[in-house]
Amino acid sequence: MRPHIIFRYAGLILIFNGVFLLISSLISAMYSDSAFMPLLYTGIMAMLFGAFPLVFVPSATDVSNKEGFTIVVSSWLLSCLLGLVPYILWGGEFTFTNAWFESVSGFTTTGSSILTNIEALPSGLLFWRASTHWIGGIGIIIFALSVLPSIGRTGMVLYRTEISPLATENFNFRTRKTLKILVTVYVGLTLAETIGLLLCRMSLFDAVTQSFATIATGGFSPKNANIAFYASVPVEMVIMTFMILSGLHFGLLFSAVNGKISEIWRSPVTRYYILAMAAGLVVTAVDIHGVRYDSWPDSFRYAAFQVVSLGTSTGFATTDSTLWPPFSQLLLIFFTLQCACAGSTSGGIKTDRVVLFWKGLLKRITKTRHPHAVILPKIGELAVDSEMLEVGLLYITLYMGIVFMSSLILTALGVDILTAFSGSAAAMGNVGPGFGMVGSLGNYNLIPEVGKWVLTLTMLLGRLEIFALIMFFTARSWK
Repeated sequence: MRPHIIFRYAGLILIFNGVFLLISSLISAMYSDSAFMPLLYTGIMAMLFGAFPLVFVPSATDVSNKEGFTIVVSSWLLSCLLGLVPYILWGGEFTFTNAWFESVSGFTTTGSSILTNIEALPSGLLFWRASTHWIGGIGIIIFALSVLPSIGRTGMVLYRTEISPLATENFNFRTRKTLKILVTVYVGLTLAETIGLLLCRMSLFDAVTQSFATIATGGFSPKNANIAFYASVPVEMVIMTFMILSGLHFGLLFSAVNGKISEIWRSPVTRYYILAMAAGLVVTAVDIHGVRYDSWPDSFRYAAFQVVSLGTSTGFATTDSTLWPPFSQLLLIFFTLQCACAGSTSGGIKTDRVVLFWKGLLKRITKTRHPHAVILPKIGELAVDSEMLEVGLLYITLYMGIVFMSSLILTALGVDILTAFSGSAAAMGNVGPGFGMVGSLGNYNLIPEVGKWVLTLTMLLGRLEIFALIMFFTARSWK
């Protein structure tokens, strides 16, 4: 492995983050708030350290798989470390552990927070906090590669390392065109939602930061009461629409914009994604009607928002769902585990793997009945071979194992079982809120310090889809 290649790409990532830090410092200057110097110092530091390897380290025309994994994981870790610096320099509630938690939660688009008073943060720091979502939403490497010149095999290695293997199956383009599609859809959705929220009479600052969090399916809000602060049905409708869109495969969205809208519904994964959420919100609305809300419109309004929010791993909230009946809470935990489609900004197991699981189960039942039958399941036009089924089922098993281990450690630290399990599931799925003391309108401030480090590791495992982080820490054993 060539360290200078790693340093060169790390420099590019630092510069990319530095640009957003400097933009945040300008916003801080506009509002004359106390975050100007912390953001400016961090931005200048990022630009200087990022420029050094780009100037003195020669470029490479190819990157090995080992180097690709190392670049991707190192970039995430480096961004998270850089992201905590302005928090620590500003002070307030930000100890080193709290700053690390907030930074990792931002870049992994988890949206969990340790802050008890979000509105106490200056505007510049709130913008940086939202920017970490937007930077991490589509993937730091994807953004970096989209601005590079012709990258050949280098781009292919890094792209396939960053993007979920399930997502790449739905792209039939060269790497550079795929990158352009991802970035075009991502930026387009952000601009469209910002305009939609402005039409709902939201301030420009709030519209931009809420859009950053929505399209990244993150959940950081500049308000203590989250989306409940606005108490506006139009605002909720706009945000719900873009949460659903952000949970779809971006390749399908690109096809729809280009006149092939039928491609979306033709996908069995998309059909399952939409129908599962529709069924979930109806059942939840029925369950909470008469218990929490007297009218059917209110029941459907709050059920729809919470199901879509958790079902896309966004984590926004319009009500305190910890007060809902146990049945509804369990249903929301299911959506916290599943989340949306591969090829989107969503976290979780992903609907693709859930569909894959059912295909594997049906295959096993059929083989039991007809031992000599030759069965090749399909998801749409994609043939599902035995290896794909095995990898999908292994991922689900590992995923649930990590959630269990994280829950076990948290309960050993004195955290109640509902908070431990739902918080771990929310961290692994990059969802944000859980239940108990980490509910939709709560925070993670009271989680023990060791528990916060466990949850940040869980967030990174979820964002990097387990295997990338494992490959990174076992890179020395590669041949």
